[in-house]
Amino acid sequence: MLCQACKERTATIHLTEISGGQRSEMHICEQCAQEQGIVVKNQIPLNELLSSLLSVQAEGQTSGAGPTGMESADDLVCPTCGMSLKKFSKTRLLGCPHDYEVFDEPLRSLIERSQSGHSRHCGKTPSRAPKAMKNHMEVMNLRRQLEEAVKAEDYETAAKIRDQIQQKQ
Repeated sequence: MLCQACKERTATIHLTEISGGQRSEMHICEQCAQEQGIVVKNQIPLNELLSSLLSVQAEGQTSGAGPTGMESADDLVCPTCGMSLKKFSKTRLLGCPHDYEVFDEPLRSLIERSQSGHSRHCGKTPSRAPKAMKNHMEVMNLRRQLEEAVKAEDYETAAKIRDQIQQKQ
């Protein structure tokens, strides 16, 4: 997809804004984003990060059974596709959806280390996003909290959140 600003380079940054119930998307390249004051931190692709972390983890472990007689993470194999952690560290790709269950513990620890202790993706706002965008994101989050408070019939909290939304708008 081409950058909507310069129409020359490939768009690598995709912004979505919902305003007044209308959704608008903007697809721009990194250079145009920098020119508009939107700063995006460079990130290592997740598959590269996981494979490098797995190789470091594998170097620190001994292969084979541990002193308790239990198999090590390297010995785990998915019964559905035959994928092993060793093969994953070489190919940087999991074989099937069941691999997430089979390799739950090793993958969870790697993902949490790479995501600052979180294993659930929550989205992000660029660090130098315009103030209006940050405010918009806060209002969206408050509206989500308001819906949850109303569903839980916690009307006192809902009223406080409603007041916060009114202050932001």
